[in-house]
Amino acid sequence: MAFEIGVMTFGEITEDPRTGAAPSPRQRARDTIEQAKVADEVGLDVFGVGEHHRSDFVGSAPTIMLAAAAEQTRNIKLTSSVTVLSSEDPVRVWEQFATIDLLSAGRAEIIAGRGSYTESFPLFGYDLKDYGDLFREKLDLLLKIRERNPLTWKGRFRAPLVDADIAPRADGETIPIWVGVGGSTASAISTGRLGLPMALALLLGPLTFHEQTVELYRESAAKAGHDADALPISINTHGFVGRTSQQARDVMYPYFAKGMAENNHQRGKGLLLPRVAFDAQSSPRSGLLVGSPQEVIDKLLAYHELYGLNRAIIQMGFGGMPQKEHLEAIERLGTEVAPVVRQEVAASKRRAA
Repeated sequence: MAFEIGVMTFGEITEDPRTGAAPSPRQRARDTIEQAKVADEVGLDVFGVGEHHRSDFVGSAPTIMLAAAAEQTRNIKLTSSVTVLSSEDPVRVWEQFATIDLLSAGRAEIIAGRGSYTESFPLFGYDLKDYGDLFREKLDLLLKIRERNPLTWKGRFRAPLVDADIAPRADGETIPIWVGVGGSTASAISTGRLGLPMALALLLGPLTFHEQTVELYRESAAKAGHDADALPISINTHGFVGRTSQQARDVMYPYFAKGMAENNHQRGKGLLLPRVAFDAQSSPRSGLLVGSPQEVIDKLLAYHELYGLNRAIIQMGFGGMPQKEHLEAIERLGTEVAPVVRQEVAASKRRAA
């Protein structure tokens, strides 16, 4: 698998810290499709839309956003980031993504997650005490739907299926299903045991934050008989590609800090991030992918060397960054960063062979 680079968005609606204005839901939805179109045009590999069920996000129905993006793009893969599978019906998830796969000629993917934002659980009638069991059962069903049709299946949390014809099927052989993993070692172990690709989420912290996560994932995969080295791993984190290191930090900081303070209140109070802390998180040994094109190249290569990554998806523009700056960063990522990273990773693999 060649090294892939992409972008993702939550479609958050946040007041601009400089002007006090907030985009309308309609504008943010249209912005999202334009971001996908530009990402495709500049040669990026993946575009993702996150799922949130609150009025400060427009991403409550990411499959609809991805279907719209499918009609505006030609090559880029289209993924959720993530599908909160625990509060979804796996049958409906499959039907929707298989439809996107048909619209996009085989470009649909799913990143399934438990959900760090939990507002969907009471909204759809689920109890948070079943948080882990819901995900395990529903992932099992989603994988079985992918494997066979018709399907007979029985579980705890939904009606059983008896010779159920679940359609449409994928445009090609299959639809890739990744599992989103935050910091849970149990999640990494179970994902490795299943032999599924793992999408690591890193909000803030050191570059090395997921070393144990990756180690346990690969150990678990090997014990289960999978080729652990062949399993794809992604890093999904925040970032911004500017003209220079200073310009990137100066542009990203006020919006990122605003988003962290206002769009994280599902966990209680929002996270206050002083500029000195943001700059520390942007340093070479910390996780944020923010800086000049060369700085982002260097950090992506460091991530690859540390974890053996196959993919990086960057959430740029968090906190309501204006579309102009957001699109400029997507263009730099596609034209100045991605070609160099792909070339360097391919060369390192040839040297190791």
